[in-house]
Amino acid sequence: MPVVRLDIAYDGSGFHGFARQPRVRTVQGELEAALEKVLGHPVETTGAGRTDAGVHARHQVVSFEVDEIPDVERLRRSLDRMLGPEISVLAASEAPEGFNARFSPAWRAYRYFIDPRPATDPLTRNWVWHLGRPLDLEAMNAAAAAFVGEHDFASFCRQRPGATTVRHVLEAGWWAEEHRVVFGVTAKAFCHQMVRSLVGFCVDVGLGRRRAEEVPEVIAARDRQRVGTIAPPHGLVLWEVGFS
Repeated sequence: MPVVRLDIAYDGSGFHGFARQPRVRTVQGELEAALEKVLGHPVETTGAGRTDAGVHARHQVVSFEVDEIPDVERLRRSLDRMLGPEISVLAASEAPEGFNARFSPAWRAYRYFIDPRPATDPLTRNWVWHLGRPLDLEAMNAAAAAFVGEHDFASFCRQRPGATTVRHVLEAGWWAEEHRVVFGVTAKAFCHQMVRSLVGFCVDVGLGRRRAEEVPEVIAARDRQRVGTIAPPHGLVLWEVGFS
C-alpha cells in the first residue's frame, strides 16, 4: 500500500508522551484523531521515536498506509491548522516503497539543554533543565566519550521484557551554547530513558559526584542501580531523524 510520511515537531509539555495511550493525551493520539477527521477513516501511524511524557521534538517522523495518496500539501495545511500550536506539521510527502518511520531511519539524534545559572529563566523553563550549579564540561565530555560504540546499555535503560538493551552510539558530547550547556547524542536507536540516564550520569560527573572513569564498569555491570540521577524529561528534544 502507498505510504505517507509526515515530518512533525511538538512541545511535549502537555502530552503523556508520543505513543497513544487510553484516556490520556498523547501526540500520536491527537495526530491520529486529526487524520481521521481529515481523511474520513481511522489511521494507524508509526513514529520514529517514542518520546516520554514531557519530552519535545524538533523533528519527529511519522508514517501511515493509505489506499491512495491524498493531496499531501493540503493534508499538511489541514493538520497543522488543527494541531497547532503544540504540534506543527512541517512536511507531508509520499514515502518510498517499503518506508516505515520506525524501521527505516539510519539514526536518531537527541539534544538535552541545561541552564547552570543560579537564577531561573521563566522563558525557557519548559524545555531547559535549570540546574543552577556550574558544571565541569571537560569531565562530562570524558564520560560521554566512553558511551560511543556498541555496548549493552542495561545500566542506563529502563528495560522492557524481551527487548535488547544493546545499542550503538555514533557520537556523544557536551558543549556550551550561550548561557546553556547542551548534550548531543546520536545512535541508530535508543532504549527507554537511555538519553536521560546518560545525561544524569554526566551531570553527576560534572558536579564531582562521580568520575568519568567509572563509565566502563557501570556499563559492564548491566545494573540499573549503578546509575543514580535521571535527568528530568523537559530538557530533552528529539532533534533529528536521519535516513540513508
